[in-house]
Amino acid sequence: MVQFIKFGFIGASNTLISTAVYYLFVWVDPKLYFIGNVVGWVVSVFNSFFWNNRFVFRDSQFFWWQKLIRAYIAYGGSFIVGSILLALQVQVLGISEWIAPWINMVITIPLNFVLNKFWAFKA
Repeated sequence: MVQFIKFGFIGASNTLISTAVYYLFVWVDPKLYFIGNVVGWVVSVFNSFFWNNRFVFRDSQFFWWQKLIRAYIAYGGSFIVGSILLALQVQVLGISEWIAPWINMVITIPLNFVLNKFWAFKA
């Protein structure tokens, strides 16, 4: 439970980072929402890796670069799910590109924790 709480705090910072990058792209041109989603993801996963590696999942059997690769792969799974949901919400359901990312967090945050705990940073 302590790990989940620490992961949550780091996840909050990731959310702020990825959302800020995403909204910057949407602010420039709403049609850039998907590019903003990708760039925000890349930046926030590195942020997540850095802090999770130092404070949450320290007892891993892998070297830092192995954990970094695994973290990008783990977050990649939830990124794919979130991106599909984002495209469906914006293009099919007509949900605003400003609101859709927040809806997706209900699914992607728990998925990220499970993938990171049991695979990317596996002890």
